[in-house]
Amino acid sequence: MQNKLDFLLERVQKQNPQANIRKIRAAYECAAAAHEGQKRKNGEPYIIHPVSVAEIIVEMGLDTDSICAGLLHDCIEDTEFGYKEIENKFGTPVAELVDGVTRLGMLRYSKEQEQFEDLRKMFMAMAKDIRVILIKLADRLHNARTFQYLPERKQRDKALETMEIYAPIAHRLGMSRIKWELEDLSLKVLDPIGYNEIVEGLKAQSEQHEEFLKRIQDCIGKKLEEAHIRHALSARVKHIYSIYRKMYAQHKTINEIYDICAVRVIVDSVADCYNVLGYVHDLYKPIPGRFKDYISTPKPNGYQSLHTTVIGREGIPFEIQIRTEEMHKMAEYGVAAHWKYKQGLDKKGNEEAFAWIRQMLEAQQDTEAEDFIKNIKVDLFADEVFVFTPKGDVVNMPAGATPIDLAYAIHSAVGNRMTGCKLNGRIAPIDSQLKNGDIVEILTSKEAHGPSRDWLKIIKTTEARSKIKQWFKKECREENIVNGRDDLDRELRANLLYNSFYENEDIQKNTLNKFSFATLDELYAAIGYGGITLTKVINKVKDDVGRLRRQHEQAERAAHPQEPPRRTSKSTTGVVVEGIDNCLVKFARCCTPIPGDEIIGFVTRGYGVSIHRRDCTNVHVDEDPERWVKAWWDEDLASSDRTSRFSTGLQISTRSHIGVLSDVTTVLAACKINVHDLSARDLNDGFGIINALVDVAGVHQLDNLISRLRSIKGVLDVTRTVDTN
Repeated sequence: MQNKLDFLLERVQKQNPQANIRKIRAAYECAAAAHEGQKRKNGEPYIIHPVSVAEIIVEMGLDTDSICAGLLHDCIEDTEFGYKEIENKFGTPVAELVDGVTRLGMLRYSKEQEQFEDLRKMFMAMAKDIRVILIKLADRLHNARTFQYLPERKQRDKALETMEIYAPIAHRLGMSRIKWELEDLSLKVLDPIGYNEIVEGLKAQSEQHEEFLKRIQDCIGKKLEEAHIRHALSARVKHIYSIYRKMYAQHKTINEIYDICAVRVIVDSVADCYNVLGYVHDLYKPIPGRFKDYISTPKPNGYQSLHTTVIGREGIPFEIQIRTEEMHKMAEYGVAAHWKYKQGLDKKGNEEAFAWIRQMLEAQQDTEAEDFIKNIKVDLFADEVFVFTPKGDVVNMPAGATPIDLAYAIHSAVGNRMTGCKLNGRIAPIDSQLKNGDIVEILTSKEAHGPSRDWLKIIKTTEARSKIKQWFKKECREENIVNGRDDLDRELRANLLYNSFYENEDIQKNTLNKFSFATLDELYAAIGYGGITLTKVINKVKDDVGRLRRQHEQAERAAHPQEPPRRTSKSTTGVVVEGIDNCLVKFARCCTPIPGDEIIGFVTRGYGVSIHRRDCTNVHVDEDPERWVKAWWDEDLASSDRTSRFSTGLQISTRSHIGVLSDVTTVLAACKINVHDLSARDLNDGFGIINALVDVAGVHQLDNLISRLRSIKGVLDVTRTVDTN
């Protein structure tokens, strides 16, 4: 380990000559003592991990306190060396950094409400000291490099968490080098077949790529030398996840993707950037619509560069990036570049760099957990468009944003008074999607009555959604209460829950507590202004009604125990109905009961007995007791007829993942399951749904099938659904 420490200190002195080597050495010695005897999953001494994290932090260029915190980052959680000991020996800043990283490590990223609170804590920690998340990114990067030593399920959970949370944060912080590696390492776990296909494809084309890129570099280099422009040229093949996304989006194989090569030109000044662009377009034909000027309109994370995609003489497109040395450092290291080259963020730089974090924290007010998490992912992943105000100011918005989003980005008062807009000098619909370079004028009026509820269906940004809801909450409380109660009453009646909700104080109280409201009026108001969805309220009431009904039935059975009913009827369908001979039996579509489910019968008018699961939401024994009859599965028929099959529906939630539908059908075939219907559709944010109607012998076979399906890579969950056929 002495060699690893010497290597670390050597890199520290090279990257940051002002670093306190003695303090770093002391931090290493404390970490080594604290982790003595501990091993990692791969059998290595545990101290290798904090030293490797510190090496990544050194590469980022962070300060002495950050390096010490990297070495000590697991001490509070995994050893007896606690906060006070770290504070006494290394100072409060180091102790707070270690504590912050420890708290981030405890975040669960699981259920919506927990994830909502955990993400909020993460952004608060980032806003307080951005170095906390930089150290955590270094920690996650080294852990990602050793994913293969974890159990398979944990590998997938950690890789998915990395892809959904940490890689997007690295992107928003401008740390492209770390973002790329996190994405590639996560993809290797989440879709190893797709990953290996790209790796093998690139390996097969490596010589061809090298020759192609060398010709381009020679050609551009010669032209710039003739123009006496100082420059540095480099070439690369795009990273694996970038190619993977392109293959998936365009439904192509690796051999059909051509623009996977990129050339970078680094020059001395901004003027030289534009001069080089001119020479490049003289040498190669530019592809229309593929030029982006991030110098005049930087990305929110501070990224600046000129991007142009051109076609070489071979007819193969490739990308060229042109930037200055300072822009290149910012592109590689993002926020960390402020420490690497400027010794930290000043107050102005700090405010500009983290404005998006502050906006996310503000957006959590009066937002449901599910909506907040969805909006966070939109904010983290969204591409940007750049538009202009009539005065020439540049405003960046997420792709798909509308003039309404821009109005609220300018000021809430502008959005609330908005009556229309002009795009490029012409009146345009307010739901138009903004495009790069649009000149947008927001038309307002003092007589405007405020935003429309329909705007909530149009807008893209979290900020606009939050401000519109705030307006309705503040200005229209009485109207919200009336509208909310009407909407809730309508849905309660439609779901046969009206009496249960209003006549049972426990159900009301549980519903209010679930959503943190003190009174029914607050609940109505939240429904009225869109602060909570009706679906969530109805689902909560359904759960409580079902739970209370089951408790009542259990109490009844305990108070009046009965012998098993005498068999009075037999059916070839495998169900026995008490008191009815030779009856027609059919299985209810609302719950698709199968052998092993607890069942009950409902005597229909002219169509025999409809068999439901006991826990079906349509079972209301107290509302029509004379028509509900006891029923049970015929054990004699089940034992004599092994070929009987019963239909039930399955809903399979997936990530949008190449081959997942094929994997599902393979499992169904392997389990010898007959499939009546199979359909799949994509949802937003990279998710999908597969619906299947299958035949099974009973609950045992169904549970086994669900377990097999859940083990498929890309499958998030499997649940029983309604048979709609």
